[in-house]
Amino acid sequence: MSDFKWRHFQGDVILWAVRWYCRYGISYRDLEQMVSERGVPVDHSTIYRGVQKYAPEIEKRLRWHWRRPQSTSWRVDETYVKVRGQWTYLYRAVDKFGNTIDFYLSATRNAKAAKRFLGKALNGLKDWEKPRVINTDKAPTYGIVIAQLKAEGRCPDELVHRQVKYLNNVVEADHGKLKQLIKPVRGFKTLKTAYATIKGFEVMRTLHKGQAAIFNLTRDIRGEARIVERAFGIGSSVLAEAVEMLAQNLQGQTA
Repeated sequence: MSDFKWRHFQGDVILWAVRWYCRYGISYRDLEQMVSERGVPVDHSTIYRGVQKYAPEIEKRLRWHWRRPQSTSWRVDETYVKVRGQWTYLYRAVDKFGNTIDFYLSATRNAKAAKRFLGKALNGLKDWEKPRVINTDKAPTYGIVIAQLKAEGRCPDELVHRQVKYLNNVVEADHGKLKQLIKPVRGFKTLKTAYATIKGFEVMRTLHKGQAAIFNLTRDIRGEARIVERAFGIGSSVLAEAVEMLAQNLQGQTA
């Protein structure tokens, strides 16, 4: 069954709008006008519903493309996101090179939320992919949580917990770039809708950082778009595209 059955628009058009919104930090109303200029009349509320449905699905389908830390030295921190006038907490982890490892939006900032986040970040990683160093701020909850995860065998016993402020500059800078995408949003109404939208922002940031570069055959923005489209079965498979590109290159060399 098609992922876009009963939708008003074709799948490539829907993904096009969702990608633009999640990658460029524009308002729904601005995107409505931009899409209309391309001959696709669509209401901003329709784009909103598309983002809510397909941004989490894009993140889910592409997780395995990018979620492999390039370093075992992690930087963990949380930033603030306002939801219905109240501050919520977006937990985020990057490696020392700034590559996104994982994220988690919580209504609370406590040991339970921190443990849920770190457990999520560790889940599915091979032993050699798990961190050997985690740097955090001075919040005491992280030390408690890391000790619990060690006792449960979910992270290495030799893991070192550091609380060096300047080492977290890389994750704080990454917060700022994410906030640029969040800024045009005219207020999140619920934690669910906020998390769904942020999933789209985060996954498009990982593609922009080049974390799925091995799947970006053209090494450009179009290649990023094709990664998303292929995840939904739109167009040729990555193997077919690679063969076609190779044939074109060989033809060009012999011409």
